[in-house]
Amino acid sequence: MSDISAKAQQWGVSEQAARLHDSAFVWDGHGGFAYHGPDDLEELNRWQTSGINLLSLNATYDVVPWERTIECISKYRHWTRAHPDTYIQVETIDDVHRAKREGKMALTFDIEGMNALNGDVGMVDFYYRLGARQMLFAYNRNNLAGGGCHDDDCGLTEFGRQVIREMNRVGMIVDCSHTGYKTAMQAIEASAAPVIFSHSNARELCDHERNIPDELIKAAAETGGFVGVTGVAKFLGPNGATVEHLVEHIDHMVELVGPDHVAISMDSVLLTKDLDAPFSRNREYWPESQYPDNGIEGYIRPEDFPRVTQALLNRGYEEPHILGILGQNYINLATAIWK
Repeated sequence: MSDISAKAQQWGVSEQAARLHDSAFVWDGHGGFAYHGPDDLEELNRWQTSGINLLSLNATYDVVPWERTIECISKYRHWTRAHPDTYIQVETIDDVHRAKREGKMALTFDIEGMNALNGDVGMVDFYYRLGARQMLFAYNRNNLAGGGCHDDDCGLTEFGRQVIREMNRVGMIVDCSHTGYKTAMQAIEASAAPVIFSHSNARELCDHERNIPDELIKAAAETGGFVGVTGVAKFLGPNGATVEHLVEHIDHMVELVGPDHVAISMDSVLLTKDLDAPFSRNREYWPESQYPDNGIEGYIRPEDFPRVTQALLNRGYEEPHILGILGQNYINLATAIWK
């Protein structure tokens, strides 16, 4: 049995899909691990064996104290250095390409909410040097930088504007997921570089406050940025965490802004985590109106990533467009923005 045939069997896809997925650079733009310790990363083999070449690891979110960000990045970097045969800590875009060539998995960090800055614009450069390559404004609730999607959106603050200027200077990607509409639109207008929604779905298809309306999808695309569709059940549709729902959101965005402005950020979590623990302890970040008491309802797993490639082929997508959605769009943006 050939290598591609074996992967097709392992992934449950056709040989055409397996060959395309294997040749692609697959970039998963956000993994929502909610850091508990470096052992979190022991499950990364699930991403690697699913053909994923880069994962952006969530280093923190506004729900926890800002000091947790530094602890997380320190422990994750140390863990990565201890596994040099398998993983690469990304510093430059060349590291991304090297990971693919060497059959290793590339790792970056993202920060969900500017509470991590502790009110200090200088922390942007500090985090960038540690490997954080994208940061969003607020995690659902308002903070010093701007408004969250589940709050009375205050708009982009002067501190938020200062942070955008610094992010543009150092090469960190401006990310508006979890952000309120007013703040997101003002951030898009303020940024001199392309803006993304790293993990947000289309509100037109699933009416949840975490999803974004077509106006924001278009606004991000007009900057040269994109939207990364996400595999969280609550943000997909009535049938929950299915590949079919995910591809419906991809279809909607492609029809709206074209395939160059769509990516994938699954927001998958770990099998070992108690998914409802932070949810139940911090209900102010997950209001009852948007997150009923049934808690977390699941995620599309990293193991399902190859089936997204199959689904896009089944829908008649051209191979170059599939390669873009799987990761080339992310590579193009990082090449343009990272410094």
